[in-house]
Amino acid sequence: MHSPIFLKNKLFLCALCLLLGGCSTGFLGLAPAGDKKEYVHARTLYNEQKYQEAVAELTGYIYKAGNVKRREARAYRLLGRSYEQLGQLNKALEVYLEALEFHPKNVPLLLAAAQLYQRTGLFEQSQKLYERALVQEPDNLEALSGQAENYRAIGFYFKARAYYDQFFALNPAAAPQYRARYASTFLNQNKFEEAYVHITMALTEDAKQPDYWLLSAQAAFGLGRLDEAQAAIDTALLLAPDRLDLQFYEIMGAYQAGHYQSSLQKAQAFLKKHPQEPLGLLLAALSEQQLGYYARARKHLQQAAQTADPKSFVSRVATQLLTEWK
Repeated sequence: MHSPIFLKNKLFLCALCLLLGGCSTGFLGLAPAGDKKEYVHARTLYNEQKYQEAVAELTGYIYKAGNVKRREARAYRLLGRSYEQLGQLNKALEVYLEALEFHPKNVPLLLAAAQLYQRTGLFEQSQKLYERALVQEPDNLEALSGQAENYRAIGFYFKARAYYDQFFALNPAAAPQYRARYASTFLNQNKFEEAYVHITMALTEDAKQPDYWLLSAQAAFGLGRLDEAQAAIDTALLLAPDRLDLQFYEIMGAYQAGHYQSSLQKAQAFLKKHPQEPLGLLLAALSEQQLGYYARARKHLQQAAQTADPKSFVSRVATQLLTEWK
């Protein structure tokens, strides 16, 4: 970005342009200086969250250039981002893909399109674009972490870690969310020790994320550190008391530790607020069975089987247990 003084000095700009051999499309191949005010105005609209107005301004700015080589990549990118902010993801993707026809090696455009594909679950398309970006810039941190996340999402955890290893080598002070994602690749392969080490590193940097504490609890459960796992779940619940998944883990943690009276009490407290929640009913039944409350356990199992989606895991488990608990 040039300073205001530099941009105002048109004589200096023209002289430099001539020195470089002439540039009818402006310095560094951008649009002529007289056209830039429209882009600046569109960027201002975007920053003011006036995305619809930014779309109108950018559309006029981009398509008035009959020569496609004069259509700025940055304007396309801002147009795509405006559509994303409006929730029009298909339009945003159309913009990025059109822009890449004219600017196939533009890394910011490749990243924008790759991120959008990833956001919409189209991981294969996202991988291809991240790979193209890495051909241009092998050390691009955004591309490395994005590609790692693609492989993590589709279950290729070893491959995901290979990209994360490159990412951390270049950026050892990376934000903790990357370390947490890295930890999850180990957890998903039951490599609990490695998962525990890396999620602990993330928590050292940011101890206010309930998801980090949940990962820590899951790793601790896998290592048999049940009290430590329960403490981590308790911390997560302090940070996000209304999250149902954390409440389920709290009940399951007590059950897994053999504290059946405690798990039942927690399940009962949960069911007072959510009486028709199938997993809560199933967890109550499991605790009741262990404590010898067989009639109550069967009643909760029947309720769980009736209220859950017949194809769901909870329904299948409840139905199977009903046949076994006779």
